[in-house]
Amino acid sequence: MAAKKKTSKGRRLLMAFFRYTVASVSAAILLYVVFALLFSTSEEKRLQKENRLYSNMYGAMVAKAELIGDVVDGLLEKDDTIYRALFDTPPPSLEDIGGYRADKEDSEALPERYYVKSASEQSDSLMLLASRIDARFDDIFRILQEKADSIPPLSLPLRNMSYVQVGASIGMKHNPVYDLTVQHEGLDLVAPQGARVYAVAPGKVSHVVRSRKGLGNEVTIDHGNGYETKYSLLGDISVVQGRTVRQGQEVGTVGISTSVAAPHLHFEIRHDGEVKDPIDYFFASLSPEDYARMRFMAAKTGQSMD
Repeated sequence: MAAKKKTSKGRRLLMAFFRYTVASVSAAILLYVVFALLFSTSEEKRLQKENRLYSNMYGAMVAKAELIGDVVDGLLEKDDTIYRALFDTPPPSLEDIGGYRADKEDSEALPERYYVKSASEQSDSLMLLASRIDARFDDIFRILQEKADSIPPLSLPLRNMSYVQVGASIGMKHNPVYDLTVQHEGLDLVAPQGARVYAVAPGKVSHVVRSRKGLGNEVTIDHGNGYETKYSLLGDISVVQGRTVRQGQEVGTVGISTSVAAPHLHFEIRHDGEVKDPIDYFFASLSPEDYARMRFMAAKTGQSMD
C-alpha cells in the first residue's frame, strides 16, 4: 500500500509540473503576441518606414515611366539617317543605357528598392540623352540659320509627293535602255507629264540645258556654299539662267526624252561636286512614316528609269 501511495503521489507531482510548464509556455506566447501587436522592433520600424517611402515614391515613378515612354517615342522618330547625315555618327543605342537585366530567377530575389533605384537611374539617363540630342539639333539649326553653310532641310520638288512615286536613288542601278548596270546619280520621281516642278531651296539658276536626248531639258540651281540641285527630264522650263529663284518657285514641268520609257523627274543634289542622296534632305518635309517608306523605296529599287 505504501508503494502505491508513493507512485500516485509521484504521478500527481509529474502532472502538476506538466500543467505548470504548459501554462508558462502559453503565457509566454501570449505575452509575445501582445507585445508584438503593441510594440514594434527597430527592424520592423525600419521596414515600415521604407514601405511608406516607397508608397510616396510610387506616384512619381509612374509619371516618370510615362515620361520615359514619350522620350523613347521621340527618339525613335529621329531617324538613323538623320543622325548619320547631320552628326556623321551612328545614333546611340538605348539598349546600352545602364541598368542590370535580371533574368526570371534573379528577379524574385531582388529587393523592391533595387527596382525603384534602377528605374530612377534609367529615367535620368534617358532624360539626359534626350536633352543632349535636342541640344545638338538646336545647335545644328542655329548654325544653318546664322551661317547658312548648308541647305538642308529641303522642300519637295513635287507637290503632294507620296512615297509610291519614289524610284531608284543614287548607286549602281540597272539601266533599262542600255540593259546595263551603271552609276545612277540622282533620284527618280514618278509623275505625270506636265506636273509642275519646284525649287527645293532659294538660289541662282546657274545652268539651263534644252535637249531632246539623254536627260532632256535641265535646270541647275546654285544654292551657295558648294550646293547645287539639278532638275532633269523637264518639259517646259519656267526660269532664266542667271536669275535668282525662291524656295517653292516653279522651275518647269515634268517631261520626257527619247532615252526614257516613261515621264518622271530626275533630281540630283551635289555638294562641292560630290553626288548626294536627295532622300537625306527631305526629312523635314515628311512625316517619320513617309520618310522611312521613301528611304525604303529608294534603297530597294534596283532599276533606274533613265
